[in-house]
Amino acid sequence: MSSAPAYPYIPGNRFLHSPGPTHVPKAVRDAMSNQPMDMGDPRLDGVIRGCEQGLRRLLQTESADVFLYGANGHGAWEAVVVNLIAPGQKVLIAGTGHFSDSWALMAQAMGAVVVRTPYCEGFPIDANVVEQVLREDVDREIVALFAVHTDTASSTTNDIPALRAALDAVGHPALFVVDVVASLGAAEFSMDAWGINVVMGASQKGLMTPPGLAFCAVDARAMEVGKHNPAHRFYWDWQLRKSDFSYRKFCGTPPQNMLMGLQAALGLIFEEGVEHVLARHRRLANAVHAAVEDWSQEGSLGFLCQVPEARSVSVTTVLVAPGVDPEKVRTVAREQFQVSIAGGLGPFAGRVFRIGHLGDLNPAMILGCLAGVEAALNRCGVSVGAHGLHRAVQSLAE
Repeated sequence: MSSAPAYPYIPGNRFLHSPGPTHVPKAVRDAMSNQPMDMGDPRLDGVIRGCEQGLRRLLQTESADVFLYGANGHGAWEAVVVNLIAPGQKVLIAGTGHFSDSWALMAQAMGAVVVRTPYCEGFPIDANVVEQVLREDVDREIVALFAVHTDTASSTTNDIPALRAALDAVGHPALFVVDVVASLGAAEFSMDAWGINVVMGASQKGLMTPPGLAFCAVDARAMEVGKHNPAHRFYWDWQLRKSDFSYRKFCGTPPQNMLMGLQAALGLIFEEGVEHVLARHRRLANAVHAAVEDWSQEGSLGFLCQVPEARSVSVTTVLVAPGVDPEKVRTVAREQFQVSIAGGLGPFAGRVFRIGHLGDLNPAMILGCLAGVEAALNRCGVSVGAHGLHRAVQSLAE
């Protein structure tokens, strides 16, 4: 007699509501099941070109070079650092919490001198503080400003145009680099109009593709800085990857099936229409926020982000009161109600749970997620407002 499987069959679909990986559409999964091609097949060049052009279109940039990597977002962070920052040079990293801290640690490990602005828990980047740091840099030693658009740990979205305005107000020549891992395909973004020199992102969130593909979009000024940067590099080097040949574009064999998936995902975004995609994300986020606001009435839960207009359309981080175990809530939600949500990262570990609401989602999926989370909260004995799901329904109906 065979032993019982470790994970017995559960009817239906388990709802995936982490802020990444996100739900992957069937069209993307189907595209990724295609047989890889030989390196000389012109159709491979077409797939790569489709990804590059699609990302430019979504980023709203006319001329930036797009470099794709078989990597996660941390790989793209490293590509940015090693192409732009020579050892001993200064970079200013605006404090957003866990992800800005992680980027700062990486930059330091690679020899950069990191200047940070403080992160105030529950609040977005203060552009006035960034401007003051830039103003005090009278010798213009800071060569770049790094900022995270949406920090998934805190579910806070930062005002990127305000940071561009801070650079301009001081007349500071630092390059402006923005992480859009958690925002692209969910929130408004415009690389050219917002005056951004480099954008980096990854596939597993609003781009609706499995983890494993990252990108950098680089304008002419940043390319010129990279050209003269003496930092040692090879695999990540934008100068070497700027080529018409697919083998050189990827410093070897391209991750073909990931590219096929990304091309399909971008096609779905443009078929729906970018404006409709952004409006859908705002609508779904409003429903989640309405539910959390009602749940919070009993004092056991609350929003981590204290500024309503800065609350992300991608993910909502829910702060729990002392005595509430968010990992128990997550386990019950996943194992008893088939809803997977995320836990806390860095300083938020054991203090929060996170509901992802980006990518290939619709109102019915959001309501199913919220029902599962509310059921888990009740099963765990957490006191919450009794009308969270109703408030979400009202929000969607409006």
